[in-house]
Amino acid sequence: MSALEQNIEKLSGFLARFKETGIRNRIGGEDRDGAGGTFETISPVDKSVTCDVARGNETDVDAAAKAASDAFPAWRDMPATERRRILLNVADAIEARAEEIALCECWDTGQTLRFMSKAALRGAENFRFFADQATSARDGKHLPSPTLMNVSTRKPIGPVGVITPWNTPFMLSTWKIAPALAAGCTVVHKPAEDSPLSARLLVEIAEDAGLPPGVLNTVNGYGHDAGKRLTEHPAIKAIAFVGESRTGSIITKQGADTLKRMHLELGGKNPVIVFDDADLDRALDAVIFMIFSINGERCTSSSRLLIQDTIKEEFEAKLVERVNNIKVGHPLDPATEIGPLVTEEHYNKVTSYFDKATEDGATIAAGGVKLGDEGYFIRPTVFTNATNQMRIAREEIFGPVLTSIPFSTEEEALEIANDTDYGLTGYVWTNDLTRALRVSDKVEAGMVWVNSENVRHLPTPFGGVKASGIGRDGGDWSFEFYMEQKHIGFATGQHKIMRLGA
Repeated sequence: MSALEQNIEKLSGFLARFKETGIRNRIGGEDRDGAGGTFETISPVDKSVTCDVARGNETDVDAAAKAASDAFPAWRDMPATERRRILLNVADAIEARAEEIALCECWDTGQTLRFMSKAALRGAENFRFFADQATSARDGKHLPSPTLMNVSTRKPIGPVGVITPWNTPFMLSTWKIAPALAAGCTVVHKPAEDSPLSARLLVEIAEDAGLPPGVLNTVNGYGHDAGKRLTEHPAIKAIAFVGESRTGSIITKQGADTLKRMHLELGGKNPVIVFDDADLDRALDAVIFMIFSINGERCTSSSRLLIQDTIKEEFEAKLVERVNNIKVGHPLDPATEIGPLVTEEHYNKVTSYFDKATEDGATIAAGGVKLGDEGYFIRPTVFTNATNQMRIAREEIFGPVLTSIPFSTEEEALEIANDTDYGLTGYVWTNDLTRALRVSDKVEAGMVWVNSENVRHLPTPFGGVKASGIGRDGGDWSFEFYMEQKHIGFATGQHKIMRLGA
């Protein structure tokens, strides 16, 4: 039996219960049917129905918000060492079920096993990292003045809403939920309707590991009903959202009436700038990895290649040769490098850029074709002879599609890189240290990597500028979002109080 056949057999065992019972909402430690009925989740691999999913609406969100509110005081007041212990148990339990998580996520999203197996373990890493930060989350500062002993402290903000996308949903869910729980908040989680499997696994794992009922609640459903109610609910004090920039704008408006705190991790049209003095072999590896791994469906992908004109022809020729060798296939095959796109709607969106590219005058140097009718597969694609004014350079395609744009000078590279509505990440390849310092400082992005792909270091701030988001995750920045600062001033008795009415 091949590795693919073995993985399909294992997946069938994992999915059997979902096919039988469907996926229900999890509220206050109990399974509940969706007040809005059910919907079907479809696998992009072969367009088959995976299972029925509870369709939550206002009624379900109200119940989840109440459960989170009821559970909040005890979770907030639990000793941080005990919260740490529970969250470490969650991390261990994620590792124990990492294969199940990865296989289910591949089937649900079309992502490949070579990446999802690592993403599942990243989820455990997220819980372990923030568990270890829980004991210091409330720490403040001593800020003495001549007449007061000033101290600051932090307290969890309350029940929060977490809305996560369909790309790498398990890892991104843990990225938001773990720090919220470590801070002492309770959570109502609305996963993307297109990828509900791993969210169900996460809440089961967390409760089995000792998380009290109601601390983490999951409501499935659509953005226009379940999501809308979550962003508007008065008991929900903050929303952590990962998704499209347009959707981020909508939920900000929806949360305005309740003055809800928002953290928005949104889209990108990220440049990777390759100068002619770079290590071109390493740069080529990074360029290919950052757009064609994870099916190109990630916000930090380097979807615009800015290549210096002196090396353009050589670099693009090697690029096209490598891209034409990328293996597209079944996501559960360990040899597969790119799987199917997540939904028919997204597949139609991505493939629409094949015509847009040629209409605007670009060349399809690799890919640009659909593959078969069984699932939502395409060949990885490279557009050349492009300008930064073309739609393929300005709009977030969010697929395995790279647009190559030439530049002559450092100044021109920066002008092109920053001529975008987005500002999430940037990548710079050069062996000139002073140029690396200049360019990385001037790229308008929340994060820049020099001579590297995106390597996430959890204590560092993660987030974008412009239309790429508001706020930062990572390290203590996560606690700044999920907690309220409080100042207390103790008088030393050495200052005079102005006397009125004496």
